[in-house]
Amino acid sequence: MTADLTRRRLLQAAGATVAAGYVTSAAGIATATPAPVPPLVSYPIPAGIAQASTFEVKVRTAAGPWTTVPTYSVNLKQINATTGAGQVLKSSMAYFDFAHSVEVWVRYTKGTIDTARIRPLSLGIEPTIDDESTLLFTLTEPSKIVVEVNGEIFDCLHLLARPIETDAPSPDDPDVIYYGPGVHTTATGQLEVPSGKTVYLAGGAVLKASVIFKNVTNAGLTGRGLIYGTNGGGCTIVGSKNVRVDGISMLDLTTGYAITAGMSEQVTITDFGYFSAGQWGDGIDIFSSADVLIDNCFLRCSDDCIALYTHRWDYYGDTRNITVSNSSLWADVAHPINIGTHGNTADPEVLENITISNVDILDHREPQKWYQGAIALNPGDSNLVRNVRIENVRVEDFRWGQFIHLRVAYNKSYNTSAGRGIEGVYVKNLTYTGKNAETAMMLGYDETRGIKDVTFQNLVVNGTVMASTMRKPGWFTVADMVDMHVNEHVTNLRWLDAATAPTTTPPTITTADTGNLTAGVPVVLTISATGFPTGFDVQNLPAGLTVDKTTGVITGAPTSPGTYNANLSVTNVAGTTTKSLILTVR
Repeated sequence: MTADLTRRRLLQAAGATVAAGYVTSAAGIATATPAPVPPLVSYPIPAGIAQASTFEVKVRTAAGPWTTVPTYSVNLKQINATTGAGQVLKSSMAYFDFAHSVEVWVRYTKGTIDTARIRPLSLGIEPTIDDESTLLFTLTEPSKIVVEVNGEIFDCLHLLARPIETDAPSPDDPDVIYYGPGVHTTATGQLEVPSGKTVYLAGGAVLKASVIFKNVTNAGLTGRGLIYGTNGGGCTIVGSKNVRVDGISMLDLTTGYAITAGMSEQVTITDFGYFSAGQWGDGIDIFSSADVLIDNCFLRCSDDCIALYTHRWDYYGDTRNITVSNSSLWADVAHPINIGTHGNTADPEVLENITISNVDILDHREPQKWYQGAIALNPGDSNLVRNVRIENVRVEDFRWGQFIHLRVAYNKSYNTSAGRGIEGVYVKNLTYTGKNAETAMMLGYDETRGIKDVTFQNLVVNGTVMASTMRKPGWFTVADMVDMHVNEHVTNLRWLDAATAPTTTPPTITTADTGNLTAGVPVVLTISATGFPTGFDVQNLPAGLTVDKTTGVITGAPTSPGTYNANLSVTNVAGTTTKSLILTVR
């Protein structure tokens, strides 16, 4: 069905929603008085969309009945390390929304459950095997998790449990392109979104079309539905500003990346789920863009989960002020995070002010050593990577690769020159627990294109803190103890324990002095700073904006025009630095 102009009003009576997802009246018109928001919402899978059968899933609130949650069939990939051939394997995914707390019941239909675990392991969710084939556990907050039974990492269950929607638009809103439950297509397989418009996919909606934002402002792609089976990527954002992607998932794209952002700014990608099995099945790739927030996402990919580049194809310019936070990443092939490969040898570019915070890396499997690294900084094409902060990252035991890889690269398959260098990397509270990691690499290219000023603080490998103060033979370096190769083109590499101060100098704020905003338009502003920052704050922000005090990212939508003298502050162990930021809201 072509549904670019379709408008479905949804009856959201609490009982009907809990029992069967969205239900429309005979005329497709909602009741005049909307019912209260229910504490639990499950969505039906439309006819014609593949369902999985390995798991049965039910959920309930403390006082409610059990509600069935249908499971989608998703494709994943495993590479044969000998032949390079990719084997496509089936898995399961289900999603629902809830408030407060929810009990989850899972039945394994293929036999007896001998062992079970829930990942990320950092959540500490311990399932109970209720009988030979069922599990019980409780979620106290929205979470994106993987339920593994009997050690099976492909035929497993991915659950995307989101908060109840509180800001769903009206189907009659003239600024909304609304898709209700069901399967939708467009004549071209693409949907180009104008400025000021939001594509909304209601829960239970499946859109078989790529969503394109090209040279637009103040636009979005939101909801609880899916983009499914498209050719050429799921969502492309080019030359645009103030674009929001929130709450949706993507499955079984035949080619292309899930989300591409090129030469764009103030982009937010939040509460997003993605699963891929295609060639070059990247998750989120950012090119020559600024002020991008990737938050609360789950990506399981057949190539890089998140890749940050400068120039490639028709994209040109630096990449800066990128934050990846509160997310879980699983790379069945290549890197969970890859930074710097592609750039512009003719007119060198910079990737800077990159923050990776509170991230769980669930798996990494890459046979080729030059493409390993759960976190990889690989500048090529004369790129310079600088001012990178990696903090509170937990790397679980992956299948094949390195837990970190820093290399100034000249990969002739992709590059026309070596990268210019890597400068100013602060890695704090990175943990790796496992037995499969290969020797990690830190490789400068030559004397002029090296790696400098890298600080590891509280790096914990299998329970041991890797620091200069650790017990080791005096002639060993810390890198020997962590199984890391560091070449002669790496300078000022430091290994600190949790208690040792990385600096005696307060931070330096590098954020611009002024900013122009529009009332009612969502924004992403990043407080950028050097000098090992540990906290951020802002006073006198315009109403509607808030700051994440861990990452320094300002988000929201200003409500009132005016000129505001916002006072930025950045703290480290040596003190606090302040700076005035004049924000003009029109």
